[in-house]
Amino acid sequence: MMPIRPATAADLARIAEIEVFNYRLNFYPIFRSDEFYFDEMTVPKLMPLRAAFIPDILVYDDGVVKGFLHYGGDEVRRLYVEPVLQGQGIGAALLEYAIREKHVKRLWALEKNPRAIAFYARHGFRVTDERRLEEGTEEYLVRLVRRENDADYD
Repeated sequence: MMPIRPATAADLARIAEIEVFNYRLNFYPIFRSDEFYFDEMTVPKLMPLRAAFIPDILVYDDGVVKGFLHYGGDEVRRLYVEPVLQGQGIGAALLEYAIREKHVKRLWALEKNPRAIAFYARHGFRVTDERRLEEGTEEYLVRLVRRENDADYD
C-alpha cells in the first residue's frame, strides 16, 4: 500500500507540528526572530492557516503522518518531514509522487538552504537565475525548475 494520501482535516495538527519544528530547526538560525518563531509560529496558530489548503496537501502516512507536501498548480509550496525521520526517503517519496501524479515542476527555496537545494537537485530540479526577497526579510529565495529531460535520479 502506498503511504501517500490526500490530507484530511484530521491531519492538521500533525501537519502544523511538522512545519513548526522544521521552521525552528532550519530557519530560526538564519532569521533569529524570537517573536515569529516562538509566538506566531505555533501549532494552534498554524492549523487554521493550513486548513484552507487541505485539498492541495499530500501526507506520508504509514500509520503515523511523517511528512507532507503542499502544492499549487505545478509548484511545490512546502515539503517538510518530521526532523527526527529525515533521511529515510519520506521527502523523496512525497516529491516523486507529486512529480508523477500532480505534475509539479517548479518551486522556491531559501538561497541559504543548500541542503534543500541539493535534495531537489537529486530529483531533477535546477536552480535558475530567478531570485526574490523572502517577504519581510533580507534573505533571498531562488527558483528551481524541473525539466523532464533533465531528470537526474540518484
